[in-house]
Amino acid sequence: MTSTMGARERRRHEVTAALLAAARRELARTGAAGLSVRAVARDMGMAPSALFRYISGRDELLTLLIVDAYDDLGGHVEDIERTVPRADLRGRWRAIATSFRGWSVAHPHEYALLYGSPVPEYKAPAERTNPSGTRVTNLLAALGMEDPIAPPRAAIPHMPDADELKALAVAADVPRMDGERLVSGLLAWTALVGAVSSELFEQLGEPVARLDTLFDATVALGEWLLFGEPQEESAGSPA
Repeated sequence: MTSTMGARERRRHEVTAALLAAARRELARTGAAGLSVRAVARDMGMAPSALFRYISGRDELLTLLIVDAYDDLGGHVEDIERTVPRADLRGRWRAIATSFRGWSVAHPHEYALLYGSPVPEYKAPAERTNPSGTRVTNLLAALGMEDPIAPPRAAIPHMPDADELKALAVAADVPRMDGERLVSGLLAWTALVGAVSSELFEQLGEPVARLDTLFDATVALGEWLLFGEPQEESAGSPA
């Protein structure tokens, strides 16, 4: 019985891996809205009825693709962020931002699936997608948790009042985080996603080879939002 179950599990693993590979190819051809189980099955050389033994339909196929893409993105960003000394919070932010962009440029179709237009008539099951989908933002949240000093309140206009900030932190499931720090982190994150989306979706008009200047400014803005102005070295400090 054990060997039989082992063979079944291996077969499921092999089919799932082949299924994801075929689904990525179809995603690149048609986009998420055009994804078809029948087309994926044809790519795999399987009958659709046989594929339905492994997935329930298009929605589950999309969910598998989303989780796989989030995990690939999360693993990539985590690996690079991990190489930066823990005390270098600014360097860790820059590592998160640049590795996020690097993965996105290398995987434009998966990025569009995660951060592009919603797929009609599909609602991602949060219990399946959230653990993978929050891996990068959890790295960003860790920076806010580890830096006890929030940017000056006056630096960010229209900051919510103290009660609203506390409620926001509770709603985001980070009740111990300073509310101003949370707002700063959300602004840094949305600026990052906006800059990458502008590049990949050519939202600024004619394609630009690489929007390095805009991206560098976005990273600098995020650093300012998260940590404020860099402290100037004292006259007696080493260069």
